[in-house]
Parts: sequence; C-alpha cells; structure tokens
Amino acid sequence: MTENIDAVVIGGGYAGVMAANRLTQRNDVTVTLINPRPAFVERLRLHQLVGGSHDAVVDYKDVLAKSVRLVVDTVTRIDAAGRRASLATGGTVGYDYLIYAVGSGSADPRVPGAAEFAYPIATLEEAQRLRPVIDAAPATAAVTVVGGGPTGIETAAELAEANRTVTLVCGGMLGPYLHPRVRRSVAKQLARLGVTVLDGPKAKVTAVTCDAVQLGDGRELPSEVTIWTAGFGVPDLAARSGLSTDAVGRLLTDETLTSVDDARIVAAGDSAAPSDLPLRMSCQTARPLGAHAADTVLSRIAGERSAAINVGYFGQCIALGRRAATAQLASRDDTVNKFSIGGRLGAMIKEGSCRGMVKELAHEGRKPGSFTWWFKDDKRRQLLQTKRGEALAIR
Repeated sequence: MTENIDAVVIGGGYAGVMAANRLTQRNDVTVTLINPRPAFVERLRLHQLVGGSHDAVVDYKDVLAKSVRLVVDTVTRIDAAGRRASLATGGTVGYDYLIYAVGSGSADPRVPGAAEFAYPIATLEEAQRLRPVIDAAPATAAVTVVGGGPTGIETAAELAEANRTVTLVCGGMLGPYLHPRVRRSVAKQLARLGVTVLDGPKAKVTAVTCDAVQLGDGRELPSEVTIWTAGFGVPDLAARSGLSTDAVGRLLTDETLTSVDDARIVAAGDSAAPSDLPLRMSCQTARPLGAHAADTVLSRIAGERSAAINVGYFGQCIALGRRAATAQLASRDDTVNKFSIGGRLGAMIKEGSCRGMVKELAHEGRKPGSFTWWFKDDKRRQLLQTKRGEALAIR
C-alpha cells in the first residue's frame, strides 16, 4: 500500500492556487491550502475595487481543485524540524512537503505621517477600507496617488475616469519599467483623463498629513484622500521561522525553488528569492513559479531530479481607465522595447489577461499538469554564472 503524503501550501494567491492544483496529479498526495481569506483575490483588479467597477474576488470553488482542502487561517510559524505549521487560531498542520507562497503586500512607507494618513491598497482589506472613503469624499475632493508604478498609474486613471480630481506623485520617474516612448504615451493618456502627474526628483513625498502631501522641494499639495502605492514588502513568516531570507525577507532558494535550509520546503511567487536573484514581482511570474514549485515537490516524491526554473516574460499591461490600456512589450529577459499596444485594443488585452489568469487556475484545477509557460529566458544562466564568478573573486 502506498503511503499518503501531506503537502501544505501557504498562501492562496496566483502562485499558491496554481501550486495546490498542480499537486493533485498524484492520488497519494493530500493537498491543504492555508489562506487567511475565504475567497481568491484578483490582485490585478484592486484598483477597480477602489474605483467601484469590480469587487476583485472569486470564490475558491471556481479556481481550486475539489480535492484540495482549504483552511482559512494564518500561519504564524513554520517548524521546519518538526514539519509543522502553527496557526493563528491555535493548533498546527503537519506536512511532508511545504510550498511557501505567502505573496507580498504594502511596504512600510517610512515617511512621516504616511502610515497614519495615507491609504495603501496592496491587499484586499486595504482596498476595501479605502473604497468607502472614496465614496464619501466630495466629487471635488483632491485625491493624491503616491507611486508612479503600475498600481499607482492604474489607480490614478481609474479614479480620474470616475471624474475625481487626481494628482499622481511619482517620487521619481513615471512608469520606471516602461520604454521612454511608451512612457510618453501613458503620460498623454493620463493627461487626457485629467490626471496631474508630478515626476522627477523634486516630486518625492517627505510627509503626509490629514489634508496635505508635502514634497521634497517644499511644495504642499492639498489632499483630502492620499493613496499610497509606492513599494511592496513580503511577510516576515520565513524570517520568524528561522529560515534564510534575502534583505527584503523573501525565502532564499536554489534554482529548483527549494529552500537553502530544508529540502522539504519550496517557495513560489513574490516571496521567493531563487539564488538571491529574485524575479520581477508580478502574477506573470507567480503562475509559472507556482507550477514549478509543485513540479519540484512531485519530482522529489518520485525520486527524480528537480529541474531549474526558466521563466521568461512578454512585457507588462497597464490599465488606463476602463476604455484604454498600454501593453508594453519586452524581450524574454524582461528588457522592454519601444513597441506597445494601446487604446481600446490594449484595454481588451488587459481585461482578457485578467480573466485569462483566473481561467488558467480553474483549468489547472480540473486538469492538473496542463499549465505550460512558453516564455523562456536563457540569459538567467549567464547572470548566475556572473554572480558566482563575482562571489569567487571576493573570496
């Protein structure tokens, strides 16, 4: 008789759900997914939740394999030696293999007043907290969005399209990921929507009060609602559990996504730092890493050699309201180029991408092992060789 194997996945986002579903390929593996929320969060739509055009949640029964056991709770500590995860409500869950997919959230802004007076939106609860604040604010209220990355741009555009008076404070460059040509196109669309964009080194926020935002050049912007989208952080669960992490707190792994401390722990998504060269935080990365983490566990169970990750990219799609978007194209090593798809076609691509990712998870739940990521990046191997050479030189 085959002995049953317990696999636990911590985190029910894009990476965690993909991993949990893929693990169900083996009948002798019992899969448990531990997540603090009872529903799957479409993180790509949190700006829409703030703007009132989407609730950004999907029932787990629509994306999770039926055989996966869902535990709605928070893991407070991982006991690697005892192979147990402690829960906030009490008790523990034992495992033979654990996939660490806790994702990311808002970073500590470290700006005076930001924690007290600004609203982050990196998580469902944060976006839900902000939504009634926006609804209650007068139509003429000054809204300031801090952060010129995708979340900041999408939030500013969403609210401006709803006739809000919005200022986007970039704290540096608008859309740092974007090619200069594409950046100019995004800036023009934001201007059409009525968004005031403040970028450059002088547009760095130095303090936030209940009704204003102060900038590095001494300017003070009236702001009845301040939204903070600058930066992401990861939960400190790995560090609290005595596992090795990078400077940000992501779990350090090898190229198979296996923890450098324990062969029974595998990481995926935003909380993974393979070879201390983490990939771009995004759901574009999360899904293939979730699938690869599951494949690593399944290979280990089967006594086979685990493969190294090979995740390539195609670019980034940024919504510019409900009727427009910009799809920035890139090479597979994530180097952007001057090409993009914009306007209504871009909006169709963006919406199709959001829907498609949920469908991918659901399909993997019905047919585990079906997900395939066609984009590969052969340059990562060169980066690893360079890093190892530098490490040897230091020694």
